[in-house]
Amino acid sequence: MQQQAPSGYDLFQPTEEAALLRQTVRQFVEREVEPQAARHEREERFNRELFRRLGELGLLGITVPEDWGGAGMDAVAAVIAHEEITASDPGLGLSYLAHSMLFVNNFFHNSNQTQREKYLEKVLSGEWVAGMCMSEPEGGTDIQAMRSTAVKSGGNYILNGRKMWVTNGCLDDHNPGDVFLVYARTGAKISTFVVDRTMEGFSLGQKIRDKAGMRSSPTAELVFSDCRVPAENLLGAEGESLIHMMRNLELERLTLAAMALGIARRCLDEMNRYAGQRTAFGQPINQFGQIQRHIGESYAEFSAGRCLVYDVARRLRLEQPGMRLETDAAKLYTATMAKNVADRAIQVLGGYGYVGEYSVERLWRAAKLLEIGGGTMEAHQKNITRDLSRNPRFFR
Repeated sequence: MQQQAPSGYDLFQPTEEAALLRQTVRQFVEREVEPQAARHEREERFNRELFRRLGELGLLGITVPEDWGGAGMDAVAAVIAHEEITASDPGLGLSYLAHSMLFVNNFFHNSNQTQREKYLEKVLSGEWVAGMCMSEPEGGTDIQAMRSTAVKSGGNYILNGRKMWVTNGCLDDHNPGDVFLVYARTGAKISTFVVDRTMEGFSLGQKIRDKAGMRSSPTAELVFSDCRVPAENLLGAEGESLIHMMRNLELERLTLAAMALGIARRCLDEMNRYAGQRTAFGQPINQFGQIQRHIGESYAEFSAGRCLVYDVARRLRLEQPGMRLETDAAKLYTATMAKNVADRAIQVLGGYGYVGEYSVERLWRAAKLLEIGGGTMEAHQKNITRDLSRNPRFFR
């Protein structure tokens, strides 16, 4: 028999700690993130000082145990932080995800004590900006097409290859990010290496400009040319990259879904407010059926997506992957939902929606990335179909 939730239970902030986290992040966003969001997006500039403030708040290690300097929180907390930040600044939200989920969470759960002592303090504080390098210029996210190689030579691995579409790949036009998890072939299998800016042979290839959205999050090509990586920077054992990826993949996709919630929530708020203030033919435009349809459908779809994401987050265990079906479904639904809600918001605001004053065009551009990055819609559809075919009793 299924256990009932306690009286007064709130799916979206199930504990006092979660409620306090949401309040803290929301106040921080209103005070420090919102005033700079449009400017940094327009200038395609990463706000490193603001990023350090995320470290001061303890958000950069939100899933790392307190014994190691983190906040020691769960998947629900990670979802809350990503939703709140992205509702204001999707670019900052994406950089936050690449750092705290793709690097920090992945690194912590797969590293040894020596590696943690070497890197954790710098990335948890925000002194170093981190990311993950998997995609390549020709192979994209096709792991089997990966060409980067790492060959053991004495006490080092010699790493060669190019990585593309790296979030946090650069800090400005000339300098790469500080530290990355880099996937490369070691013979027939793929291994994971921690590569930092101090290593010979590691350089910035090019900063990727003129993206459709999330321009305040720096994206770059990184180059590894006979890069000498100390053998002790091998994460785990050779050939364990797929294990590392699978351990982290579910939380990555869930927090990307949370970013979609932030975008949709802000767009819904903007269109609802505007429709109550803007008049036509002597009455607010929210009195017209066409506008009511846009607002009503957006609210219903956002609410459904939010329930899905937080229910999955409530059940996800950080150290026990096994919810690929649910996390794929959460991102598959919310990514397109956010794009559609943003599109309706522009339609409701009309000409004002098409320019930057009300933020919805910036959010609309950002939303499209969620259908591509962190797993394409097609990849999620394939995974869901495959998982359901292996579990025909799922619907019973």
